[in-house]
Amino acid sequence: MSPFDYLNAINTTKKDIMVDDVAEKAYTSFMVNRGLSYFPDTILFANEMNVHHHIDHRLQFDFFINIIKKKKRFSKWAKPINIENLELIKEYYGYSNEKAKSVLSLLNDEQINELKIRMYKGGKRK
Repeated sequence: MSPFDYLNAINTTKKDIMVDDVAEKAYTSFMVNRGLSYFPDTILFANEMNVHHHIDHRLQFDFFINIIKKKKRFSKWAKPINIENLELIKEYYGYSNEKAKSVLSLLNDEQINELKIRMYKGGKRK
């Protein structure tokens, strides 16, 4: 079972899908809370479960299924942005993400191409 099955049960079907120990172990409270945090009418409930993260999974699911009103909710999940050449700068200079982002704005295309040549390890090119 995926977190989306639990979110679907909480938001739309209101069906109790946590019927055995396997379903209870598959419940990931972080992902369910994250999925509910995208909506203005459920964000406070998700935050409340973040505060009380130590509560059993069954009790968290029961709380959500009984307190959240039935409604069709959909949102795109936020995904990390891959910045081109960031990994190159991190590897060459040994910088963290924050430092590499600040250095990337200082380098021009010619300097980045020079770094690519220096960091080229051989093999097939893409």
